Amino acid sequence: MKRVFRIQGKGKMKDVGLRGLATPPEIEDVNTTVTLIQALIPLGLRAAGEALATEVTRLVGLRYSRTSGIPGHVRWCHQQGSISLADQKLPITYQRVRDRRRKTEVPLTTYQQLQVPRQADAGLFRKVLLGLSCRNYEVCAEAVPEAFGLSPSTVSRRFIRASARQLQALQERRLDTYDVVVLLLDGKTFAEDSMVIALGITLTGEKVILGFVQTATENETVCAAFLRELVERGLKTEQGLLCVIDGAKGLRKAIQTVFGDHGIVQRCQWHKRENVLAYLPKGQRASVRRKLQAAYEQPTEEAATRVLGRLRQELRLMNESAVTSLDEGLEETLTLHRLGLFPQLGVSLKTTNCLESLNALLGQRTDKVDRWRSSDQKRRWLAAALLDIEPRLHRIKGFRALPLLRTALHAELRSKVNLAKSHAA
Repeated sequence: MKRVFRIQGKGKMKDVGLRGLATPPEIEDVNTTVTLIQALIPLGLRAAGEALATEVTRLVGLRYSRTSGIPGHVRWCHQQGSISLADQKLPITYQRVRDRRRKTEVPLTTYQQLQVPRQADAGLFRKVLLGLSCRNYEVCAEAVPEAFGLSPSTVSRRFIRASARQLQALQERRLDTYDVVVLLLDGKTFAEDSMVIALGITLTGEKVILGFVQTATENETVCAAFLRELVERGLKTEQGLLCVIDGAKGLRKAIQTVFGDHGIVQRCQWHKRENVLAYLPKGQRASVRRKLQAAYEQPTEEAATRVLGRLRQELRLMNESAVTSLDEGLEETLTLHRLGLFPQLGVSLKTTNCLESLNALLGQRTDKVDRWRSSDQKRRWLAAALLDIEPRLHRIKGFRALPLLRTALHAELRSKVNLAKSHAA
């Protein structure tokens, strides 16, 4: 069976045999050339020799030709050396060049770069993350006969090394360099485990991955230990921190335990709405959903409370359990309203959607894993995926209002202190 490559050219596809790849493309940029050479095993040695010869010709001109390269540069002798291809040190003979005027050897840039082992960790890391399995990588390599490229085990080992470094970097990341004003907490499920992820939003609106913790459930003990670890790494809470959560009781208690009054909670309005609707017959849900949405979209706390009060009376006629669900933590669903910033920041911070979107991107990288073999594997994959995604995250909508949020949090803290003093008196 003849193996062929599909090559795009001038608007149409054509098949070429392996012989058509025997001559490497002419690329003038040294870095690009070296990268290409080290990727196209087994043509690497031949391509390396031709790249070295091309550089020599550029320096001294063609052999047996009247044309010359750089004045004073001449061929000297052949030298036995070695280059690194696919993490293997291979022998090669190359032409040396001498500068007659300075009586010194002219170093060959191509040879110097080919001597440096080029780890494929970064490239393999992204390919594996995005769904190219170790086994499929070997199949791709076998498209070139006699290849001595990377085996599945090598790919796996490299990804393990690369992802382990990512995990360590995330676990040791200092947080005191970030001026975090909003903390979002939510879970991502991996098999039977839940990974609680912490996403910070800085005063300028950038999203920063703060860390994660592996747990079976979002219980208070685990979450509190996780929040303490964030504080130990430098997360600042003295100026107040808006904590956006889905309503999990364990998370709520952990915030109170670790942050005290400095952790001001905004309950996710979407989760609250869905919790209420779960108690109602399907035929009533659409109408109640619209009314709840309209209530939460009110610009002020007073207006939202008034509309929610009317809806509460309607729900009492439908299902008392729905009323109980609505009342539970209702004030915390209106925190942005109380702070006077719902019109500016409600789109971004009234729900945990920022983290839900992050979880969707994580799914693109982790859902292709057929079987999670260990806790270490889950943690490495998650850390690697999070740090891969982080540079692609956009600033939140309404970020210019975040300094106003900081001021409002200050005022909230002062009012709580004054209230505590009055009670003490």
